[in-house]
Amino acid sequence: MRLSSLLALLRPALPLILGLSLGCSLSLLRVSWIQGEGEDPCVEAVGDRGGPQNPDSRARLDQNDEDFKPRIVPYYRDPNKPYKKVLRTRYIQTELGSRERLLVAVLTSRATLSTLAVAVNRTVAHHFPRLLYFTGQRGARAPAGMQVVSHGDERPAWLMSETLRHLHTHFGADYDWFFIMQDDTYVQAPRLAALAGHLSINQDLYLGRAEEFIGAGEQARYCHGGFGYLLSRSLLLRLRPHLDGCRGDILSARPDEWLGRCLIDSLGVGCVSQHQGQQYRSFELAKNRDPEKEGSSAFLSAFAVHPVSEGTLMYRLHKRFSALELERAYSEIEQLQAQIRNLTVLTPEGEAGLSWPVGLPAPFTPHSRFEVLGWDYFTEQHTFSCADGAPKCPLQGASRADVGDALETALEQLNRRYQPRLRFQKQRLLNGYRRFDPARGMEYTLDLLLECVTQRGHRRALARRVSLLRPLSRGEILPMPYVTEATRVQLVLPLLVAEAAAAPAFLEAFAANVLEPREHALLTLLLVYGPREGGRGAPDPFLGVKAAAAELERRYPGTRLAWLAVRAEAPSQVRLMDVVSKKHPVDTLFFLTTVWTRPGPEVLNRCRMNAISGWQAFFPVHFQEFNPALSPQRSPPGPPGAGPDPPSPPGADPSRGAPIGGRFDRQASAEGCFYNADYLAARARLAGELAGQEEEEALEGLEVMDVFLRFSGLHLFRAVEPGLVQKFSLRDCSPRLSEELYHRCRLSNLEGLGGRAQLAMALFEQEQANST
Repeated sequence: MRLSSLLALLRPALPLILGLSLGCSLSLLRVSWIQGEGEDPCVEAVGDRGGPQNPDSRARLDQNDEDFKPRIVPYYRDPNKPYKKVLRTRYIQTELGSRERLLVAVLTSRATLSTLAVAVNRTVAHHFPRLLYFTGQRGARAPAGMQVVSHGDERPAWLMSETLRHLHTHFGADYDWFFIMQDDTYVQAPRLAALAGHLSINQDLYLGRAEEFIGAGEQARYCHGGFGYLLSRSLLLRLRPHLDGCRGDILSARPDEWLGRCLIDSLGVGCVSQHQGQQYRSFELAKNRDPEKEGSSAFLSAFAVHPVSEGTLMYRLHKRFSALELERAYSEIEQLQAQIRNLTVLTPEGEAGLSWPVGLPAPFTPHSRFEVLGWDYFTEQHTFSCADGAPKCPLQGASRADVGDALETALEQLNRRYQPRLRFQKQRLLNGYRRFDPARGMEYTLDLLLECVTQRGHRRALARRVSLLRPLSRGEILPMPYVTEATRVQLVLPLLVAEAAAAPAFLEAFAANVLEPREHALLTLLLVYGPREGGRGAPDPFLGVKAAAAELERRYPGTRLAWLAVRAEAPSQVRLMDVVSKKHPVDTLFFLTTVWTRPGPEVLNRCRMNAISGWQAFFPVHFQEFNPALSPQRSPPGPPGAGPDPPSPPGADPSRGAPIGGRFDRQASAEGCFYNADYLAARARLAGELAGQEEEEALEGLEVMDVFLRFSGLHLFRAVEPGLVQKFSLRDCSPRLSEELYHRCRLSNLEGLGGRAQLAMALFEQEQANST
């Protein structure tokens, strides 16, 4: 009775009790499995092979596992140790030890260096990272743009041996594959590069057109040199110690046979024509065979064609293969566009989400009025968007060629679409619009007046609007000379008497931004006296400047602030730079600055990177603060130059309170970075073109940037520099300046007063005050 009553009480809780029991059982079973898996079988195997298991080995393994756990190490800098700047490599691939994929070596001779070798260079050089030409004896003058290596001996075995030795010594650590060819071989460069990209680099490979030695077995094969062959980096490293022995023991009249025998005898590696599913295909061109009429599958799929008897034949082969590659690319584009159209139907947007042209990004969608991309209007003779701000200017140069190409393409596409029923002829361009979309490329909208001709000869004038797009192609890295951040910068500060009061503030900023972090930079003060200033018995207007410079030298031992005194009635920036240029070596990197500029480490680094000796001069655009009397508060936010007022200065110090607004002063060009050698070259050219009184008058109206712009072949780089923030100041516009410079000076002063809203408010308040 009691048991039945107990069961009646426990019956509602029975599922809970069974669930708890089952869960505990499964948990215990899982714990036993985890403990069994925790015993490392590799440790037991090591113990079995190496003898009895050491009881501490498990602890050592656990300790090693803990070493791989990430730890956050806080940065600590000892204030007692001098600051040492860490120099990083320019490219991350240099720091990681990455290698380029393919190097091409061309075996040539003195007789064919200026003919066949030049043809090879013009057809394939732009496809490979490095292309070298090896010859026994160099001619009187090497062709321009070709890197020629002369060994001094034209014996075949010697030439091949020295070529391999040169590749190993100078490029063995930089490339994964080495392709060796003759100058009478045409190579389909894109296919060869794709072949090298599909092969594994961690094995010895000798790949080419395999040929049998005379009287040898089928296993002993060499690669025919006429069709080129690939050598892996690992095979070249293994072959290097055997080159001297092979050169003395193996006699052969052909360099390819000599290399094949050397590889077989010393390393046991023979030539193969197929590896990892990749086959090296070649084609032997018959004599007097026309490449335009050759259509065999072996020719169309060949990596190399041999022999090529003359340069014109090389160019004809390149034209044929380029046309084949272009047709193949167009065919692949059409297939991809068809696939995109089929898949677009399945997307949520449907066909409405299909962009034009198919496969290219959709036009940029602005999120605000500041991001709207404007259209430039043009005709066949004029454009209405000029660089100098003029409302109308002639359409010339590259812009005219661009418009002409767009018109020809539009007419060609219309005729291709409607022929043979209709044929169009252009009469004139009614309206033209174009804009650059960063996501797509250059877009065109053309209103054309066309003459339409039917098959029966009927003619009619039609006005049609067409849209075209010149898409962005694959981005390429422009070759630029190497520069480093370790270059010392020589700052040059010209000081007029009127600017002497502002010089101590500049020197204090120079000490905090340059001397304190131990930047690799020096400063030269150019003190410009007037005709009646600083003479005998007269007070020195720069006495405070010299005292402040001496104080900095005392505070920072080892620092020397040089100063030069110049007396001039009408100082010119070019004349002042002439004085400084004579006092420094030709490899000096100058940073021409002003007393209102505050250069820091980032600005100096951009000066080092953007000023390239013999290539480029850099003139940054500083940020000019507005007049604090008109702009006491922060300017309204918005992109530079797009809103009612430009933004506040970049990097403004919040401790000063609400920063004053400003703008990037494009009219000023007082700051500049350039090398002394480049300045001297431009200055000499100026003196050669302008002589006597004409030169004296020109110097009065020229700035240093104008000298580089007019009398130098360097690239002139102008870009906004957010690190250069200047206080408000009115420039002294000398009437001796040229008309253009005087206009730029006055415009800089007027635009630097304040934003449009601030100037409007000031005028409103003035009118209110006058009315009362």
